[in-house]
Amino acid sequence: LIFLHKPEKVFFIFLISFLWNTCDCGKILVVPLEGSHWINMDIMIKALHSHGHSITVVRTTKSWYIQGNSEYYNLVTVNVEEAFDHEFMKLILEKIFALERRGGSFTTFAGLQLEMFTAMYNLHGIICKMARSMFTDEDLMKRLNETKYDLVLTDPAWGAGIMLAHFLKIPLVYNVRWITSGEGHLAIAPSPLSYIPMTGSGLSDKMDFLQRFLIDPQYQAVCTEFFGAEIRYRHLLQGADIWLMRVDFVFEFPRPTMPNVVYMGGFQCKPAKPLPPHLENFVQSSGEHGVILMSMGTFVDEVPNDMTDQIAAAFAKLPQKVIWKHKGYRPTTLGNNTLLVDWILFVAHGGTNGIQEAIYHGVPVVGIPLFFDQYDNLLRLKERGGAKILTLSTVDEDNFLNSVKEVLSDQSYRENMQRLSRLHRDQPIHPLDNAIFWIEFVIRHKGAAHLRSESYKMPLCAYNSLDVIIFVLAREGLFDYTKCCINSSL
Repeated sequence: LIFLHKPEKVFFIFLISFLWNTCDCGKILVVPLEGSHWINMDIMIKALHSHGHSITVVRTTKSWYIQGNSEYYNLVTVNVEEAFDHEFMKLILEKIFALERRGGSFTTFAGLQLEMFTAMYNLHGIICKMARSMFTDEDLMKRLNETKYDLVLTDPAWGAGIMLAHFLKIPLVYNVRWITSGEGHLAIAPSPLSYIPMTGSGLSDKMDFLQRFLIDPQYQAVCTEFFGAEIRYRHLLQGADIWLMRVDFVFEFPRPTMPNVVYMGGFQCKPAKPLPPHLENFVQSSGEHGVILMSMGTFVDEVPNDMTDQIAAAFAKLPQKVIWKHKGYRPTTLGNNTLLVDWILFVAHGGTNGIQEAIYHGVPVVGIPLFFDQYDNLLRLKERGGAKILTLSTVDEDNFLNSVKEVLSDQSYRENMQRLSRLHRDQPIHPLDNAIFWIEFVIRHKGAAHLRSESYKMPLCAYNSLDVIIFVLAREGLFDYTKCCINSSL
């Protein structure tokens, strides 16, 4: 106590404490995905920067979302001739809208499968070209090596960051829901089909097989070219130190997991802030009826004009005020109760970010899934009684209006979502803080090999004990055959 009364000693203790708290700060190389994936990665980058970490983000010369100037990260830019951007997505969406609205025939389903696979194949081809451009740039690779990064943080929905971590020989951490060949759990954890639904049960029922056998080889070709044929891309993908999974078991179905999987579903969510004055006035004018938010997500600015008119006409018949994230064509049937805005946070197409926001705030959802994981996300919410799902082929004024009215009038939707919200929020540490802890854990210990199962290095035959089963069956068969021969001779 006497010691603490001396000002210079107090300052010294403060200084030591400050240095101690900042000693885990490291250099983090981030290889993100574009679009909505960048939006949630950006939140994590800001949090890491606020903890004192030095962040460098890898982007391309044709980057779509990643800004050129930032106060909280530095940039490394890779030269490319083509990229995943708005035009790439626009062409895909036009084809999907046209196919979906034909109805549920086998031809439509087959066309959707082909279109989705072609888009994924082309996207990963673009990323492989980016990786080749990156690895052949000797000055860039030398600069990255000399910087001595502590870890690579990447979204494994594409493989450039995975291969870069191997090149730099540093620990690898994922901000993950999807990998290049499907859902993250499927790559590292046992997934019995008896109680774990197949991912992509909507639009991409056949995608997982095709991705494994036709998309992964694109990345394997890059690995073989720069690291040698003995380096398997699948092993690099499965060998990450920590998997920061963008779900929790309030949303995801219970399933086996691994010690290096950390659940951080809803890490981007935070309490609501005051609205801008023009939105606040609009919301308050709704009185007791409340407000509907509508958006088709990050990638989709607008839907076909005739569908837009039918949705607007349905909204115009409701007593609620409607805030609709929409660009382009202004519907002719727009009611006085509907406000069009360029951007809102809530997503009703079934993207992971929007679903987590809906759970966090306890808001029921009417979902119109378009592609990728969106149907599966909404299906999980529907199974918990918090969502109503429509397909593009069934959206017209009456069907849309009836679905919205059902969710508004049936209190079970709101009650179920509020229950999910309470479950989601009732945890000892905020998901973002949990994610930051594990990133810093990897920096402190230069990896997390003790948490990582080595099962991914086992041959498929050994992993499933097929070799043991075959041996036992063969031995039993041989025993029976020998016994039969002896009996015959007697």
